[in-house]
Amino acid sequence: MGENYLYKETVSKTNFSGLKLVKRGKVRDIYDLGDKLLIVATDRLSAFDVILPNGIPYKGKVLTALSKFWFDKIKDVVPIHVVSFDVKDYPPECAPYKETLRGRSMLVLKTEVIPVECVVRGYLSGSAFEEYKRTGGTVSGINLGGGLVESSKLKEPIFTPSTKAESGHDENITFEQMKGIVGAERAEKLKEYTLNVYKRACSIAEQRGIIIADTKFEFGILKGQIYIIDEVLTPDSSRFWPMDDYTPGRPQKSFDKQFVRDYLLTLDWDKTPPAPELPEDVILKTSKKYLDALEKLADVKL
Repeated sequence: MGENYLYKETVSKTNFSGLKLVKRGKVRDIYDLGDKLLIVATDRLSAFDVILPNGIPYKGKVLTALSKFWFDKIKDVVPIHVVSFDVKDYPPECAPYKETLRGRSMLVLKTEVIPVECVVRGYLSGSAFEEYKRTGGTVSGINLGGGLVESSKLKEPIFTPSTKAESGHDENITFEQMKGIVGAERAEKLKEYTLNVYKRACSIAEQRGIIIADTKFEFGILKGQIYIIDEVLTPDSSRFWPMDDYTPGRPQKSFDKQFVRDYLLTLDWDKTPPAPELPEDVILKTSKKYLDALEKLADVKL
């Protein structure tokens, strides 16, 4: 299978005429199946909250396979919304689209989405590091003390929620602000689930030579029960670093789209639509990073 063939085989958008499309997100197309949803992971890639014109080969299948791996590993820690990843279990109306759906979709319970991103950080990176420098030692109202550098490991993982933005950037909030949005009892439960899932995932990833620097989860409610929803612990929602190259005090190599961000920063682009076309070498190298993450974490080859 040649590289050009891979490039042509991307799925950047789905249009299943027999199904009710309810949302087209940055990556996922979501269809309403009554009391369930069909979530389809496309090969779309966003950077700086702008969807890029090029799809990334295998990306949607990597996101789906990694979510499947992780949902199985955490289902005793938190209720999961997954019904099935197998197209044979999908309702009959999905059958005409089974070839597109296979390996890049999941059938899930329809929940009421809780309007907060649940972010957990074990290392100081990204916007948290910028906030730490700006405030002189705090992140989301949590005092981390002085002396930390970029990529420092924190003494304990911290819970740093943010608002859920339909477009544009999520805004970091304090835990107290989160309580005001979702209620104190629910906020405490979400924090507990988030930290417990992160600790479970870190112990598994570290055995495979991967650091999970930070990640974000989404949760929903169905009949009073909280479920973890959407994707979990993928390169789109997490920072994965190779342990054998980890050195505090600098940015780390990563198995995610940071490679694309770094390329885009070399261009004269103002980070507003339309985004520039990506050269084929950047597309294929990004695809390889996603595939490497899947192989290292889940021992799965596509």
